[in-house]
Amino acid sequence: MLFVAFETSSEWCSVALFADGDIAALERRAGHRHSELALPMMDQLLARQGRTPRDLDAVAFGAGPGAFTGLRIACGLAQGLAVARGLPVIGISSFEAIAQESGASRVVACIDARMREVYYAALERSADRWREVIAARCSPPQGLEMPRGGDWIGCGSGFAAYGSLGIERVLPQVHPTAIAVAQLAAPRLQAGEGVDAAQAAPIYVREKVAFTKQELAGR
Repeated sequence: MLFVAFETSSEWCSVALFADGDIAALERRAGHRHSELALPMMDQLLARQGRTPRDLDAVAFGAGPGAFTGLRIACGLAQGLAVARGLPVIGISSFEAIAQESGASRVVACIDARMREVYYAALERSADRWREVIAARCSPPQGLEMPRGGDWIGCGSGFAAYGSLGIERVLPQVHPTAIAVAQLAAPRLQAGEGVDAAQAAPIYVREKVAFTKQELAGR
């Protein structure tokens, strides 16, 4: 199986190529240049394998939550590549990608959502999948529900923005990557869990993009 994975939900732009079990990837700090960088990065990875986009069997993308524009870019790229050839598409949660990237087995994933809120979930590894112990939500960082038991590691930009939030060990630098997306997508695609390109959609968790003028005035 040959498929490409895009992850553009944060300030990083990363692209991975899964080729029969091997994964190669490129990642760059993108700022607002994700749409400019992602396809050339994919072409570079394909060229190293002597392949072209015509050889792809599927497309995976980081579905979110995360930066709204970044989520739409990754989803749009996946749909654009898949629709012409009827390829299956699969979206992977940013929370799962963070947990996968951490190398731990019990992860509190916390992403800075701006507007004085965070995207948050607690996940535990179960076989080759991640199980939500606390379901994904968007809320103020203070007073978040914490999972029971020990050995939980906090990962993600929410900890960089708001501190440890009561978790003993935090790794704020851990972010979702295309490698993690590819690792999680591979068994699901092989199990036939990919969907039609038209069904692919970002996971926003919160629909609101910005404060109103009234809210800004009252800050």
